[in-house]
Amino acid sequence: MADPPVCCSTCATCLLCPYSCQWITAKKEKRKGLRTTKYDCSWFLFLLCVFLFTLVWLYFSIIILNDFHNFNEFIFRQKKLWLDWSLVLLIATAVLISYSSVLLVLALCLQLCGQPLKLHWVHKILLILTALVVAAAFTGLGIKWAEEWKSARISLQATGPFLHIGAVGGMTLLAWPLASFIYRTCNTGLKVILLLVYCAVMIALYLAPLGITSPCIMEENQLPPKPALVGHRGAPMLAPENTLMSLHKAVDCNVQVFETDIMVSADGVPFLMHDEELTRTTNVQAVFPERAALNSTAFNWTDLQQLDAGSWFLERQPFPTVHSLSPGDRKEAAKQRIPSLEQALEAAKQSNISIMFDLRPENHSDYQNFVNVTLGVILQSGIPLQQVLWLPDGFREDVKQQAPGVQHIYGRKRLENEKEPVLHVNLPYQDMSSEEIRQYRQDNISVNLYVVNQPWLFSVLWCSGVSSVTTNACQVLKEMKHPIWLLPSSTYLMIWIVADCVSFLIIIWAFFLMKKCSHRRRPAESETDVLLTKINSLMQD
Repeated sequence: MADPPVCCSTCATCLLCPYSCQWITAKKEKRKGLRTTKYDCSWFLFLLCVFLFTLVWLYFSIIILNDFHNFNEFIFRQKKLWLDWSLVLLIATAVLISYSSVLLVLALCLQLCGQPLKLHWVHKILLILTALVVAAAFTGLGIKWAEEWKSARISLQATGPFLHIGAVGGMTLLAWPLASFIYRTCNTGLKVILLLVYCAVMIALYLAPLGITSPCIMEENQLPPKPALVGHRGAPMLAPENTLMSLHKAVDCNVQVFETDIMVSADGVPFLMHDEELTRTTNVQAVFPERAALNSTAFNWTDLQQLDAGSWFLERQPFPTVHSLSPGDRKEAAKQRIPSLEQALEAAKQSNISIMFDLRPENHSDYQNFVNVTLGVILQSGIPLQQVLWLPDGFREDVKQQAPGVQHIYGRKRLENEKEPVLHVNLPYQDMSSEEIRQYRQDNISVNLYVVNQPWLFSVLWCSGVSSVTTNACQVLKEMKHPIWLLPSSTYLMIWIVADCVSFLIIIWAFFLMKKCSHRRRPAESETDVLLTKINSLMQD
């Protein structure tokens, strides 16, 4: 396929050894007449595909970090094992992408040096395994966590312009080994196919910005106000979730709403708890081992007050931020107990923040009584009713009649024929597009999206005009004074044109230099061929 090697013996040896797993010098390789065959080219294409496949998975891995705490909780509920699986994901992905990247770089360097692409069988097996592992990861994501596909689409609004520039840069650099191969191969058909494919890809990349949209491509004076912060179970990165300490830490982060979950004990006391079982966030297995698997509502308030609701936070460290807690915060966290709704309402009233909650479990046979008991505690607490944001859909009409001042938050989009206007909605961030957020904002409908932890996602929703976001990372988002990036359309247009023009000039330069180098080699190669022909004739005579 390609002409004999032209680079120095040392370079050839250094490149061939890790790629082909054989210590062979350039001279020995030349004597053996090793050349890159069509079979070798097919493995190079497979290597390129595996690299791109793994690169896409790396992108997905970074995107789903926003929601990975939910995955950790899911695994705990299934296996009763707590581990930060995001570290496992990132380490495994880093190993796969590093391996395929190194092989691809070696292959491109070998091609530039004119060396044969003899991929060792061990690498072939490992590449197949890499492809299978990544394919299994994508399949599992699609089956068990399908909403993350929507997250990926949203992420493109934040990364699209930069991915475009990166793709143009990568394909531009690929022009050098491509030109080297084209000027050294004798297969005209292969030359034409490669050039057509490369030109088609480059044209598509040059025109890609026509299809790239992002809410952050706007003028500075068009930027909506910064979204308000809603503390998801308080400030769960700084304190045990759904505790008074978590509420106070959320207040320190300037959140406007404390979001929590309410359950009602067996003797009718509403308390803060997210899970239906107590095993994840308390020491119930040590205090009541025979009752640990029971629903939280099966315990009376006296039993619940005996449980430690803070030590698990220090032991399991659900977030990396636990490492940075001060000794005082650690001591306070270890003392936390399950708070009642009455205690939470009093703390919210004193801190002058709103409280938003779900009432669980929705399928309980005594759910109507849960609603009545919860509403009774709210009315007796003395908190201004406009600071209470009511999420539960069950018996909502009764709540409106008994406590008309309570603000009602709907976990759905508005309907065409609403009997009463919907003023507040609370939805997963994947369920609303930027266009819908803008429309709701124009119609004076408050939109709260959950759970938003990463600055890139917060930036996209900020540019879209969302009213508020529910977050685990209030201490991070409160420090953001501006979206990560904001570009006027004219500036983005200039960047697009300059990047495409520079890329085009570099590609032309690469092909020109490679052609010039190939012309310089041909006279020497011709003289060598004549000499070898004469020697062969003499030997035959």
